Amino acid sequence: MTQPAEQKKTTFADKMRIWFKWYLNPIAGFFNRLGIRPNTVTLFGLVGTIGCAVLIAYGKMTWAGILLLLMGPVDAMDGALARLRHEASDWGAFVDAVTDRYSELFLFLGFMIFFLLKVNPTGVIITYLAAAGSVLVSYVKARADASKLDANVGLLTRVERYIVLIPGLIFNLPFPALIIIAILANFTALQRILRVRRDARRRLSQS
Repeated sequence: MTQPAEQKKTTFADKMRIWFKWYLNPIAGFFNRLGIRPNTVTLFGLVGTIGCAVLIAYGKMTWAGILLLLMGPVDAMDGALARLRHEASDWGAFVDAVTDRYSELFLFLGFMIFFLLKVNPTGVIITYLAAAGSVLVSYVKARADASKLDANVGLLTRVERYIVLIPGLIFNLPFPALIIIAILANFTALQRILRVRRDARRRLSQS
């Protein structure tokens, strides 16, 4: 007798989108009236994040944190706008996902440059580990989705990483924030790997 499939869990990011619909939908409606397309909002978010990375590289951590906080709603705005315009598509989701990865990597590049200029090898290593963990969290999920396996778990997904990073920047404590991300992002990647392994074994036992 086969076991029922495990119910897909709602992520924290999914809950955030539901909680802030009251805020996102009116702004998305305003953008829609201006004729702004969802992918334009996505690219605008990328440009804003590059600006944050430049500020980080120059050591302007507080300003970088404030800008990143202001850019946060833009990350969810493209999806809200796409749904409002009935333009949600696989291509739009692909552009959004790829842009998110570039955004994070630009931020880590900013930290890398900052620590290199400060001749801080420990900071460079921690930044690398944080970047590697963040990319792996997303890659494991993407690869699992391509194989129709469940990886919808994790302690520190992208939203949580920003929740750690933004206060760390605003209060000029980037190094502790990066340590937290380096540890918990890699732990999250391991969580997802184990989840995929369990789901693959479950499906094999049902076949």
